[in-house]
Amino acid sequence: MSYPYMEWEYPLSSHYPIFSPHAAPTPTTPLQPSGATIPGIPLTPQEMLEEEISYVENILRFNRGKMATFFMTYENNPEWTAKVFRGEIETAGRDHIIISDPNTGKRFLLLTVNLDYVEFDERIAYVPPRIPPYVQMQLEER
Repeated sequence: MSYPYMEWEYPLSSHYPIFSPHAAPTPTTPLQPSGATIPGIPLTPQEMLEEEISYVENILRFNRGKMATFFMTYENNPEWTAKVFRGEIETAGRDHIIISDPNTGKRFLLLTVNLDYVEFDERIAYVPPRIPPYVQMQLEER
């Protein structure tokens, strides 16, 4: 089951000017995402994702809809220090993962700070990170 609000992707970078009532507005330049190779020309969303491809959040997004087991630990918790969650990956962000249990319909918002590892029942969809051009040139020079 797919929910339209779950399909929205968070922007990888954004810029909101801050205005002070005591200071004159100053021209602002939008922030460039990391990995932009030409100043002033922003990367496409796909290029931004490719630059940060090896983050856990992006790997989990590549595997939306797959069942996975999430092993979590919680420090300073007197009830339980470790917990296992199983569910279908709905989405993931920089600091969270949303999964759903297809048997109960229950949804879980997991914090990645507590994530130890993820176990999949099937092959993991993964696109290896591309080597930035300047690193590629250094490797070729050797």
